[in-house]
Amino acid sequence: MEDGTLANHSAVSPHAAIAVFDSGLGGLTVVRALRAVLPNEDFIYFGDTARVPYGNKSPETVARFTSEICEFLLHFEPKCIIAACHTASASAVPDIARQLPVPVLDVVQPSAELAARRTKDEFVAVVGTEATIASGAYERAIRAHNPRIRVVQQSCPLFVPIVEEGRDFDDPITLLAIRDYLTPIRKLKPDVVLLGCTHYPVLMPALQEFLGTGVELIDSGDAVARQTRNMLADLGLLSPAERPGTVQCYVSDFPQRFSAIGARFLGEPLPHVTRASVGSWRLFQSSANRAASA
Repeated sequence: MEDGTLANHSAVSPHAAIAVFDSGLGGLTVVRALRAVLPNEDFIYFGDTARVPYGNKSPETVARFTSEICEFLLHFEPKCIIAACHTASASAVPDIARQLPVPVLDVVQPSAELAARRTKDEFVAVVGTEATIASGAYERAIRAHNPRIRVVQQSCPLFVPIVEEGRDFDDPITLLAIRDYLTPIRKLKPDVVLLGCTHYPVLMPALQEFLGTGVELIDSGDAVARQTRNMLADLGLLSPAERPGTVQCYVSDFPQRFSAIGARFLGEPLPHVTRASVGSWRLFQSSANRAASA
């Protein structure tokens, strides 16, 4: 969590929603984990489906996208913003968070802390997008908890497009990509593999089978959910509502496709997804919504 925003938390309402964003569908795995520990909270989610993936973009471009999305999310007056995108967390969030009036949480720090705690052999492998791996953020964060830990990294650029296409973990193309990217990791035999992208948990059954049951896979969703719950409790911002929370989704393109595939990530239906232009806050009712209201 970026501490520079905490001085302003007194102006934030506990009734406000939690805002979450990602480059596409992957951040819904974080929302799913959040809803498991914060069932009464409302969530605003933005998936930048028009510009996914972020992993092959420059740090400057990712920073611009992140700034635009945060500006859009602030329109909803959230109690906090969670950057569920590992690429944005690694390269853009630390600087942008200091300029925002609400607490901002990223996925790098809690995931790295959990990996550092869980490794018994002091050997962690990190798999992620090209940009996340190139940033070195995970290696620095893990070694900050224990400088003796050996960290190896592997970029897996095809994983995000595979997941965004809706391919299953046992799809032949998925299995081929896993074998191609992770064979070097398997040969090195780390005891912990950190999934440095929120899209990757969808592939977890195949990843676990390929790497072996002796390898623990770290999913950022659970770590972020616990950190968020603790932060909100410390700040007195837990929702007092006694009814189940809601999820309101916005995307920059393809709302119908997001609704259809996103249910697999969230673990529940997504009947209402709205298209949004992050540059001007203009909202477009999705075709799915129009059909539902017809």
